[in-house]
Amino acid sequence: MILIIDFGSQYNQLIARRVREHHVYCQIEPPDISIGAIKALAPEGIILSGGPASIYSKGAPRVDKDIFKLGIPVLGICYGLQYMVDSLGGKVIGSKKREYGFAELSVKKQKGMFAGVDKKTQCWMSHGDSIGTLPDGFTITASTSNTQVAAAEDVRHHFYGLQFHPEVIHTQAGKKILANFLFAVCHCKKSWSMKSFVTHAIEEIREQVGSEKVILGLSGGVDSSVAAVLLHKAIGRQLTCVFVDNGVLRAGEAERVIEMFKKHLQINLRFARFGKLFLDKLKDVTDPEKKRKIIGRTFIEVFDQEAHKIKNVKFLAQGTLYPDLIESRSAFGGPSAVIKSHHNVGGLPKKMNLKLVEPLKHLFKDEVRLLGKELGLADDVVWRQPFPGPGLAIRIIGEVTAQRLSVLRKADTILLEEIRAANLYYKLWQSFTVLLPLKSVGIMGDQRTYENIVAIRAVTSDDAMTADWARLPQDVLAHISTRIINEVRGINRVVYDISSKPPSTIEWE
Repeated sequence: MILIIDFGSQYNQLIARRVREHHVYCQIEPPDISIGAIKALAPEGIILSGGPASIYSKGAPRVDKDIFKLGIPVLGICYGLQYMVDSLGGKVIGSKKREYGFAELSVKKQKGMFAGVDKKTQCWMSHGDSIGTLPDGFTITASTSNTQVAAAEDVRHHFYGLQFHPEVIHTQAGKKILANFLFAVCHCKKSWSMKSFVTHAIEEIREQVGSEKVILGLSGGVDSSVAAVLLHKAIGRQLTCVFVDNGVLRAGEAERVIEMFKKHLQINLRFARFGKLFLDKLKDVTDPEKKRKIIGRTFIEVFDQEAHKIKNVKFLAQGTLYPDLIESRSAFGGPSAVIKSHHNVGGLPKKMNLKLVEPLKHLFKDEVRLLGKELGLADDVVWRQPFPGPGLAIRIIGEVTAQRLSVLRKADTILLEEIRAANLYYKLWQSFTVLLPLKSVGIMGDQRTYENIVAIRAVTSDDAMTADWARLPQDVLAHISTRIINEVRGINRVVYDISSKPPSTIEWE
């Protein structure tokens, strides 16, 4: 495995994805990880990620310098290179000219990290500081017109550094460069696959749980569905799934889940109808973070109640994924900024009566889908578009009420019907409607109206870390708009969201 130290880069999850694309397992840990913990993980290599800080700024993230004494190959990327240089006796300086975006890389040594890479190739830069003086034993292996030390290495100690970002698609030879580190330097083997993950995950689940009972909140989405099937495979009837009707579900959601998991998969399933409780607690709440945390806390309260109805339940299972953790940075412990709390990690009370089991917490969404296929789940489950744990509550901007939920459900149903009819559903990462806290003037049947506005959001993405707005055909958008305005009482205007992530998030709240 490869250990990635998270120095706060927006690209650190991309590093992990690129490593796994080479069928090598990797794990991201915060810089305060101890040397003992690193030794316990026994990585074949360590990657120091980039980050927004300057190495000399107050509070700049640092990992224990003893990592350079472990005899393990280390690759520093951007800030990671600067940290390596500073730690080993070199000097980092502020650049006279910052370098952001594309740059032509001149490779000086087509061996080691650059074996099989052209002498001239495009790379992606994003840095303000540069290397002034390299530590003893290091040599320059690549440069750009603006950055003399674009890459450097100390072959004797297996230390390598890149000032550019090999993990982004804009670096043409990035995949090859990372492959050279993984296989030529670290001598990793291509052993990471969903088949191997299943075997390892089942062992871990059984070791953690033993003979105890586990309760899982089943939403019917990809994450919780795959987690349920994996846990069922590992511990069978020790698992009880609880489907909570939290009052903010889409139309027909409860019936679909009960049909699939109780009747077809024959997994223990309890149905808990608590919609009124959730809506009562959401009354007069408009702040999105408060909505998320209210739903998270209430969800756990309901689970506590349901757990007490089942004797001797000790564990709560969740379908937490890697992006959930990175976007809820305070829960992960790293230096990245908190974007928003995730429903799986942001709403948990400090005193929880159940221990957590999170078998998917080191997987990306596309890996969860592959895992679902490996476990034999149907395509309509595996390739289902993501649906947030707080449900329609965060797709209603402002207060959540039964009346506003009814309006949004009808609009959302029409949208998904038309997206499926146009054979676009599986081509999109997500497509949904958002009810805005605004009204606009309209004309219906020669009468003036003053009614609600609905926004359509449709995006393409690989893993939800970045996303682009979908260029839906105009005739499809026109048909969706016409149907919503004609069929959903209370809406007289439909707008389309054309913002990407970043700077926007996929969900509006």
